[in-house]
Amino acid sequence: YGDHRDLHLSLRRQRQMCIRDRYRIMPISNSFKPGKHFLQIPGPTNVPDRVLRAMDYPVIDHRGPDFAEIAKRVLDRIKLIFKTDEPVIIFPSSGTGAWEAAIVNTLSEGDKVLMFETGQFSSLWQEQAKRFKLDVDFVPGDWRTGVDPKIVAEKLSKDKDHKIKALFVVHNETSTGVCSRLGEIRKVMDEVKHPALLLVDTISSLASIDFKHKDWKVDVTVCGSQKGLLLPPGLSFNAISSKALEAYKTSNLPKSFWDWKPMLEMNKDGFFPFTPATNLFYGLDEALNMLMEEGLENVLARHTRHAEATRSAVKEWGLEILCKKPEEYSNSLTAVMVPEGHDADALRKVVLDNYNMALGMGLNKIKGKVFRIGHLGDFNDLMLAGTLAGVEMGLKKSGIPYKAGGVMKALDLLSQ
Repeated sequence: YGDHRDLHLSLRRQRQMCIRDRYRIMPISNSFKPGKHFLQIPGPTNVPDRVLRAMDYPVIDHRGPDFAEIAKRVLDRIKLIFKTDEPVIIFPSSGTGAWEAAIVNTLSEGDKVLMFETGQFSSLWQEQAKRFKLDVDFVPGDWRTGVDPKIVAEKLSKDKDHKIKALFVVHNETSTGVCSRLGEIRKVMDEVKHPALLLVDTISSLASIDFKHKDWKVDVTVCGSQKGLLLPPGLSFNAISSKALEAYKTSNLPKSFWDWKPMLEMNKDGFFPFTPATNLFYGLDEALNMLMEEGLENVLARHTRHAEATRSAVKEWGLEILCKKPEEYSNSLTAVMVPEGHDADALRKVVLDNYNMALGMGLNKIKGKVFRIGHLGDFNDLMLAGTLAGVEMGLKKSGIPYKAGGVMKALDLLSQ
């Protein structure tokens, strides 16, 4: 009996210890970060709650009348964002897919094209063009300036036989925060009377920086869903001109999934030649509601204010903006250079670990040399204030030499 009694007491004590430990409040790890994560990379951007709620809806028959009604409404209204009355095609892909669609539907193997090195994404688009065996004239750049309209005019004026079939331009370089002057580029193309197609990447500029597909006579505009259009990644776009549709008729590059013709034919009735990303369409429908409620011009003005406030903070800190020319400053993001001998990625880690905020990294040639502040999409004054505060605290904690007061400088501008 005594042995059983001792065993019973021992088991009872163990049970009490387990219960005590079970409810003891103790740190298990330091991975939990309270509060909202600040996603301040230049895309993907913060997705508004309204869009998330719209996407949180049961999948419906993509061949049925309910989806057709949504698709037709979206396909019609998205034209307003591109500022065009010409067709816009929507693919279930990242922006890279829309790049490929722009190429294979308008060009043929061996065609000469003119491209400019303005950063990481212009370089990737150039590599894609080469894979399709296009003859690429790639004008080198310093990753701090945009496409030079004077060089465009010079190259096209010398091309008397019109061998250059297309000019490719990344409107806003997401990797550098440099925005090329597209209106001036279109003007010089008209002045030299060159018939080249104009293909433009607006992945980080549409619904953030003024863009005029029709007025600037852009033939194919490429875009993605994950930035100014307020959505997660997954949709890409080709806004196309009648001139691009004529080029389609003679293009001999292989195309199947990216083929415009079956898309245009089926889109008339709100359908697609393959299964579309139905829930992303729900989200896009609501995102368009939000952009229309605010008013597109007000959206663009808001992005301008936030960009100017960000740049005022950077200058007050005594740091240098990567983009050299004020007329090419991006309103979607600001790429900031760190002083020689300091590592931008180390700063980004300090900011993430201490303040739960993600900043964009420097890519390729500028890795470790810059950090990028995204200020586009679903964004307001208080979010920007928090973002800049996180950067300023990170600068102090990381030991990077800077001058305090950037946040207050930005707040002064925002409160005017």
